[in-house]
Amino acid sequence: MNAIEIKNLTKYYGKARGVLDLNLTVEEGEFFGFIGPNGAGKSTTIRTLLGLIHPTSGSGTIFGMDIEKEKKKILADVGYLPSEAIFYSGMRVKDVLKLSADLRKKDCREESAGLCERLQLDTSRKVDELSFGNRKKVAIVCALQHNPKLLILDEPTSGLDPLMQREFFSILKEINQAGTTVFLSSHVLSEIQRNCHRAAIIREGKIIACDKVDELSKTSTKRVMVHGEVSLEGLSGVRDQQLTEDGTSFLYSGDLNALIQCLSKGRLIDLSLSEPDLEEIFMHYYTDGGEIK
Repeated sequence: MNAIEIKNLTKYYGKARGVLDLNLTVEEGEFFGFIGPNGAGKSTTIRTLLGLIHPTSGSGTIFGMDIEKEKKKILADVGYLPSEAIFYSGMRVKDVLKLSADLRKKDCREESAGLCERLQLDTSRKVDELSFGNRKKVAIVCALQHNPKLLILDEPTSGLDPLMQREFFSILKEINQAGTTVFLSSHVLSEIQRNCHRAAIIREGKIIACDKVDELSKTSTKRVMVHGEVSLEGLSGVRDQQLTEDGTSFLYSGDLNALIQCLSKGRLIDLSLSEPDLEEIFMHYYTDGGEIK
């Protein structure tokens, strides 16, 4: 059975675009990535799946259940982490966690205690006193403590320091190996590359690519940063050239030997090559006609 299945899903906010004709399938047990910049339609897709907003057209199912007709049954098996967590003022962390468990009519004390320990979350503090990162930890525990069959995460690592991010993904990998389907929405490409089996790229409300992560990441194009007095005249494969205070930056898809030979004719001080950023990866999937390469 598929954990998530979306068919021709469209959502408009008045005349404003949300998502357009989305078709997507996530298999049960997958660790699936949903990649896109802010405003691409990631949160709209998630909120529609969870029944928080109604689609303009199209349909979707979670574990075979219709997202509009069987929302209550769906939510019993789902853990959801929104991009921003808001709690009732004046409550302590332990009270928030208990409320979340009580709403699901489950005793989650053992699982909650383990998660709080791993995330270094002080349950005696009031939520009003917490930093953004610690509020995110509270939301993580609320989403995970009832051992959901499907975990939907919307920009989950914002606010977490690098050590907590590493521990968080260790937890996700463990529950995924135990059978939980993980749907990770993020604009941080490295999170998807390190953790997901497959991923879909969404841009301007449309899915432009969906494949195994290794396949999506394949590109010979590099971001090159050059320091010194050099000329790129006659060098093919150069685009998006930008002059900065430190030197010249450009995307390069040609032969690296030709690049070195060209730069060696000038006064080269330093040279660095890196993977393109997320927006540049997106452009790899487009031709002038708008078709995926």
